[in-house]
Amino acid sequence: MSGAGTRLGVGTRFRLDGETVEVVEFASLVTGMEVILKDARDRLVRMPVRELLTSDRAEVIPEDRGPAADDEGDLVSVVLARLTKEERKDVLERAEHVRETLTGYRSGSEELARPGEPRPEYAPGLSLGKRYAAKASELGVTVRSVERWARAFVESGEAGLVPKRAQAEGGLSHADQRWVEAAEEVLGEYEEESRPSIKLVLERVEARLGERFGPKVVPLPKRTAGYRWMHELDRRHPTFRLSTKRNREIADRPAGVYGKLRPTRPGEYVLMDTTRLDVFAFDPVTLKWVQAELTVAMDWYTRCITGIRVTPVSTKAVDAAAVLFQTYRPRPAPENWPKEAAWPDHGIPRGVLVEAEAVHGPVTGAVGPALAAETVIVDHGKIYLSAHLTSVCRRLGMSIQPARLRTGRDKAPVERFFRTVREDLLQLLPGYKGPDIHSRGLNPEKDAFFFLHELEAIIREWVACVYHRRPHSGLVDPHLPSVDLSPAAMFEHGLARAGYIEVPRDPDLAYEFLDVTMRTVQHYGVEIKGRRYDGPGLDGLRDMAGSEISLSQRRLEFFADPDDVTRVYFRDAERKWHTLRWEHAPSLQMPLSEEALQFARRLAAKQYTYPNDRLAVALLLERWNLGLGNSLVERRMALRLSREQAAVDLPKDEGCVVDVLPSVARVLSLPEQPSAPAIESCNDEQGDDDADGLEELDEELDFYATALKDVDDDE
Repeated sequence: MSGAGTRLGVGTRFRLDGETVEVVEFASLVTGMEVILKDARDRLVRMPVRELLTSDRAEVIPEDRGPAADDEGDLVSVVLARLTKEERKDVLERAEHVRETLTGYRSGSEELARPGEPRPEYAPGLSLGKRYAAKASELGVTVRSVERWARAFVESGEAGLVPKRAQAEGGLSHADQRWVEAAEEVLGEYEEESRPSIKLVLERVEARLGERFGPKVVPLPKRTAGYRWMHELDRRHPTFRLSTKRNREIADRPAGVYGKLRPTRPGEYVLMDTTRLDVFAFDPVTLKWVQAELTVAMDWYTRCITGIRVTPVSTKAVDAAAVLFQTYRPRPAPENWPKEAAWPDHGIPRGVLVEAEAVHGPVTGAVGPALAAETVIVDHGKIYLSAHLTSVCRRLGMSIQPARLRTGRDKAPVERFFRTVREDLLQLLPGYKGPDIHSRGLNPEKDAFFFLHELEAIIREWVACVYHRRPHSGLVDPHLPSVDLSPAAMFEHGLARAGYIEVPRDPDLAYEFLDVTMRTVQHYGVEIKGRRYDGPGLDGLRDMAGSEISLSQRRLEFFADPDDVTRVYFRDAERKWHTLRWEHAPSLQMPLSEEALQFARRLAAKQYTYPNDRLAVALLLERWNLGLGNSLVERRMALRLSREQAAVDLPKDEGCVVDVLPSVARVLSLPEQPSAPAIESCNDEQGDDDADGLEELDEELDFYATALKDVDDDE
């Protein structure tokens, strides 16, 4: 076999554009050397030698055998790279013995001779046979082995001395290919099934081979070899070593090249998703332990969280709309937040302006940047594909792009954010229950004392104070790969790179994400689900009930937030927005959700024959202010809650960024309830009687369902 080169001259053949040509003449020109080629039909073509040797159009046809790129077997570098340190040391030591046998020197060169070389038994004047025999006697092997080593070393160098078992391609080198194909076919059938045992898979492979090729036609492995081969196949088709959920995810991976959206500026792609949090929370309305769900909106380019919402199971379409509402109109930042955690009201970072303090003034701003998303990427959940949400996004010019079914990597950044929330925040809070049932503690509910709104405040503060300010490994500028960027810094970088961001042209457009209710305007205002709202915005529209205008024209649209029934929003004929307040709103110092009001009505119906909303709200406020229920069972639950709030402390590790958040610190510092001893004296039997009374009152709810409107209405 010759070397890697081949002769180029008259008579050398090439394959040019699929045809065989032959060099017939060389021509030396001012521009360089050229050749004249002749094809099978005696047509002549002149071509530069440089193009002939470098162009993809031409390929030389060698006249003799030599090394080629498509030769079977592994490259020398690959064979040596597979060796462990001990195996590589043995191969190099054997190579020294072979070089000493062939040349008399372990280095193979007389110029690099070691002290005492050459030894008499390996003197260059002796015959190879005598040197082979001396080396075989020295190493305790046969002469034939030394001859085989020398021949392999001459042909392939050190790679020829690697044992054949070390060169084998994986643990299936001795397996019949038909057995391997049948085993891979059987393992593929368990991608969506429960995990089988290796014994069952081996039996199915044996039965399939017998049915396909006949009994005992394909050689079957012994039990030990079969288990070893199955473990090798498990690396290609995970079935036995990982969880079945993880195995399904690996099986769903694309076989080709991974695709990826590449945002170029903030607001180009906004990801939305909902996940169930791995922590229990406490519902202040029903006084029950509940599982919470977190819905977020994330800007893909910067990884900034633009909308957050924590709700009890399950999340509704209005919750998804509320998250987009926050993207358009971020909430104001609390006064106790650090200065660097609050975004300016208009969303432009302070670092962009020279005199930020003069422009922005004191620490006031929003909890996040205001963005007008161009494309919203969601999954196929009903809450994201509702008619209301899709129509509003279409009107505002926001394209909704559903991700592929069961393909979480299409929203990989937001999925990774959920894991970061669990690992960096939730597992530090009481009530953490772990990501699955196998990670759950004995009784995590006994430590859960954060209310839903408190849990949302904690997550929102952690995002603003920690997540947005901490370097993110996924935020990399290809021009500066070693610079660590945080989501807030990436926002500034994106603004400087693109030169602009898409911001809402009119913040009032966010009202269109709210629920729409059609109602007529009466002389006292407008009534929605038994609640009366009024405001100056209705002036000029009152007393339309007795007019001759058709009902369809008298019905106007009102926009309501289910999480705050104390107000609704109305747009008049001049397209201006007005806020209408509930008549009982002055009794409240906080927002009241739709669910809370329904619970208050149930509470009033248990005690009064003709309850109204004023009475229901008063009872609910009394319930919340006291922190106690009406029955002794509920009182003990609330008392136990208050004691745990005062007794349970988070670990005060140095550098912990969770326990210093304002909401966490405020809840952990709650004082002990002064009325605890009086309630503790109640006995269990009395609590059981009260519990039975609650069950009897629940049966009467249907009767009071029609008596939940204001008594003043009838009067």
